[in-house]
Amino acid sequence: MDAFEILVIILSVFLGIFLVLSIVIAVQALKLIRSLQEVAAKGGAIVDRVEEIGETFAKNAGAAGLLRLLMNFVTSATKRKRR
Repeated sequence: MDAFEILVIILSVFLGIFLVLSIVIAVQALKLIRSLQEVAAKGGAIVDRVEEIGETFAKNAGAAGLLRLLMNFVTSATKRKRR
């Protein structure tokens, strides 16, 4: 066995180790990408819900202000009648 054969064996072992590590890293990267996609989808759903809530508040803000004004008017009118 000469130096050339030993070098080929050593390089083959390193190549095998590199191949196994590459496969493991690729699988872990795919798992990470899938989990990030799930998180992004959940985040998008939350943003959509918050937008709907904001739109609802915007639509009802005028009605709530009008209702508050009406309630203040009624309470002040009833207080004046009691005096």
